[in-house]
Amino acid sequence: MIEPTNGTESAAQIRRTALYLTLAQVPEGKVVSYGQLAELAGLGRAARWVGRTLSQLPGDSKLPWHRVLAAGGRISLPAGSPSGDEQRARLRMEGISILNNRVDIRRHGWRPVEHSG
Repeated sequence: MIEPTNGTESAAQIRRTALYLTLAQVPEGKVVSYGQLAELAGLGRAARWVGRTLSQLPGDSKLPWHRVLAAGGRISLPAGSPSGDEQRARLRMEGISILNNRVDIRRHGWRPVEHSG
């Protein structure tokens, strides 16, 4: 998937790889915000970069891009657009309810590191 140039990866390739590896861990039925995904991937406050990068995924990507939402659980892809309709359909197939173009983050948000005590 990644082709190193002279044995080294570019900074951009490393960032994308970190993003993709983190996104691949978001489980079915859970969602994450662009900003949260950036933080979890170790990319800091890179929500817009995450959005741009995901918008460039190939159409046949197996990554669960549809589980990534804007802040507050808002679906940022427009209803009626092919990608927006696909995102809504995929989320509903995973049992995620959408109300007023939003997903309930408290109910469906992914919290990968929950510690008790």
